[in-house]
Amino acid sequence: MRNLHLPVWLGAKTLPQAPVFAALFMLTALPRSILVAVVPLSAHAVLGDAQKVSVLYFAVSLAGVAASLSIPALVRRFRRRWVFSLGAALAVAAAVLLSVRSAPFLAAGLAAQVYGTACIEITLSLYIMDQVPRREFGTFEPMRVLFAVIGLAVGPWLGVYLETRMAAWLPFALSAAGAGVMFGYFWFLRLTEHPAVPTATRAAPHPLKFLHRFFVQPRLRLAWVLAVGRSSWWSLFYIYAPIYAVTAGLGEEVGGAIVSGGLLMLLIVPFWGWLGRRYGVRWVLIVGYAASGAATLAVAAAAGVPWLGAALLVCAACGTGVIDGAGNVPFLRAVRWFERPEMSTVYATYRDVAQLAPPGVFSVLLKLFDLPTVFVVGGLTMLGCAGLSRFVPRRL
Repeated sequence: MRNLHLPVWLGAKTLPQAPVFAALFMLTALPRSILVAVVPLSAHAVLGDAQKVSVLYFAVSLAGVAASLSIPALVRRFRRRWVFSLGAALAVAAAVLLSVRSAPFLAAGLAAQVYGTACIEITLSLYIMDQVPRREFGTFEPMRVLFAVIGLAVGPWLGVYLETRMAAWLPFALSAAGAGVMFGYFWFLRLTEHPAVPTATRAAPHPLKFLHRFFVQPRLRLAWVLAVGRSSWWSLFYIYAPIYAVTAGLGEEVGGAIVSGGLLMLLIVPFWGWLGRRYGVRWVLIVGYAASGAATLAVAAAAGVPWLGAALLVCAACGTGVIDGAGNVPFLRAVRWFERPEMSTVYATYRDVAQLAPPGVFSVLLKLFDLPTVFVVGGLTMLGCAGLSRFVPRRL
């Protein structure tokens, strides 16, 4: 605990490290969760159809992938605490911009949200790798996901409910307030960096150099591809589940409830994490990807029965929750300590690519086919990841 300084009255010497970080992940999830169903529905109302929403998300995510590669230089130049603070400020700015119902403000707000999220999660990953011992990653990841779900689960339904039943500005105000609470808790913890972390006395390496270094390592490459598959499914779920509910005649509140119901399935992530420690991460990944893929394909088959499709979406989320029981363990166990800032930044691009790929592909497909095509492609992608999971080392 020598690098984690908490106020004395909290009993810092006896406070476990993992719950401290898990609580911080809960607070980082809250501002996004309030808007996770509101924003796609708002974009659908402004732009008119799912294909144009896909184009918007694709353009924003493309910019996010490029911008996130600048974060290592920011970390080396300004230190992690200031990069995290930048992410918190961008979360507040995103809530303000997204509250304006016009395409330019939607684009600017989504861009702020994407870059702010990258700043927050990359810096948190670096703190975790400093503070949580490698042998505890298998225990920490399910705990992290569980705490994040506490922040995520109610938010999608609550955001839509507040917008439709109370005031259109209310979910955005609540999201900004949540970002402020996150910022305050982070500075209250007074986290410090590992003394081995290099200072800004030398220039940060060029992004292309550590991109190459990352992808020539097979275990890092596999961990990244599997993370892209998992996160792509969640991107599909967040964007198209609310749109599915509206276009199927179930209504906006049901769309928010589908997202919240799917996220509630993550409450049993600690059980999947225990199975991973008991039987190996590889089998957890294979079963999770396969179950999610099969249920997502079934959504397309049940397109004519809206309530059945909604139930299958929640079942698919449960399958994806199995994968979250393993979380980022394949990466955390593979990365070398002296490459953590650079490799963490490249690995974190899985989130940006996952936000980029689904709307990019679907912006084309939805020009030619109906909405169920989204679930066909998503299901096949998850089944492909189930096959790739066979190459995860047995010892994880």
